[in-house]
Amino acid sequence: MRTIKLGSSNLDVPIVAVGCMRIDSLDKKEAETFVQTALDEGANFFDHADIYGGGKCEEIFAEAVHMSPSVRENLILQSKCGIRQGQFDFSKEHILSSVDGILQRLNTDYLDILLLHRPDALVEPEEVAEAFDKLEASGKVRHFGVSNQKPMQIDLLKKYVKQPLVANQLQLSITNANMISNGVNVNMLIDESVDRDGSILDYCRLNDITVQPWSPFQYGFFEGVFLDNDKFPELNAEINNVAEAHGVSNTTIAIAWLLRHPANMQPVTGTMNVQRIKDCIKAGEVKLSREEWYAIYRAAGNKLP
Repeated sequence: MRTIKLGSSNLDVPIVAVGCMRIDSLDKKEAETFVQTALDEGANFFDHADIYGGGKCEEIFAEAVHMSPSVRENLILQSKCGIRQGQFDFSKEHILSSVDGILQRLNTDYLDILLLHRPDALVEPEEVAEAFDKLEASGKVRHFGVSNQKPMQIDLLKKYVKQPLVANQLQLSITNANMISNGVNVNMLIDESVDRDGSILDYCRLNDITVQPWSPFQYGFFEGVFLDNDKFPELNAEINNVAEAHGVSNTTIAIAWLLRHPANMQPVTGTMNVQRIKDCIKAGEVKLSREEWYAIYRAAGNKLP
């Protein structure tokens, strides 16, 4: 699979990350088949979080991949921490204890990347810095990043944290593309021009932070998928036309649309379907033309000024 550098690091990663949030929906054999399929296709980057399945997803993954030192050296593992029931927590104590739990469940000595999951209103960046220093010195975490954060929140962390923040996981799809649309509609008195994220896409590009789009097939906030959905007839017709022209599935085109953006994004899949994960990975072989990209963008209801 085609690779990119993760942020400012020297870590080469596949251009598609395999999200494991729903792996607890599979039985043991299905989980093994799913993980092995991804690996056979060259997708060795797996995204986790300590809250997925209450931690069960990380345990299931470790069992499915038959974790061992020889297996581990061929994997790139990312996990996230900071969400607790009824609150967010970026305290030093919680970050350190969370990582220990993640490592135990994944049956590994280290994470390639740790992301802070959702912004904590009570964050004390000095504590985050202390936690990151300790995790790096112990070898438990090699790279660090954030998730769902805007520029000023990242800058606040960067004032204290000495490690580069290499990734920012953000919700982005064809139908959830305000971070693109507000840049297209600059100086317009319409809703699409409202900058709701502090120009996070441009910020990440300027600061060598890899954007990892999550829920690349969802519309709204987990309201459902837009592919083959009667609510989006024009969009699906256009995606299907482009898919037919390239001889691939509509799933492949939805991911290829994100990959066509010059920000060198790394979409995070969420499917547990073997064929769909193959289709997602195949997007790395498809490059949409400018005309195709904009046709899909407009078909999603986005108007050009």
